[in-house]
Amino acid sequence: MKRILKKNLNRTLRKNRSRARIFGTAEKPRLSVFRSNKYTYVQLIDDANSRTMAAASTKEIAKGKKVDLAKKLGTAIAEKAKKLGIKNAVLHRSSYAYHGRVKAVADGAREGGLKL
Repeated sequence: MKRILKKNLNRTLRKNRSRARIFGTAEKPRLSVFRSNKYTYVQLIDDANSRTMAAASTKEIAKGKKVDLAKKLGTAIAEKAKKLGIKNAVLHRSSYAYHGRVKAVADGAREGGLKL
């Protein structure tokens, strides 16, 4: 049990360390990524007004490999951002390393026309 608590504490510290440098505005929102074991979720967040501008998840996309779905997810959130008139965003990877699904979301968003 002690090992699990330490692991969660380290994850929280990593998340807070990355979040301390990132702030989203209406013109350049924060692209927040969350991974669960089954799905991946992304949100465009305006921290100045404390509101979520757009959100998407792999639940809405057809079946496939998680990394491939994450890339499609990035493209989907970029399309939603275009409809809102957003061209730039700041990637908030939380406590996750920049590889796998997180990298695929970022690459998909860039291919969709969102500048990260």
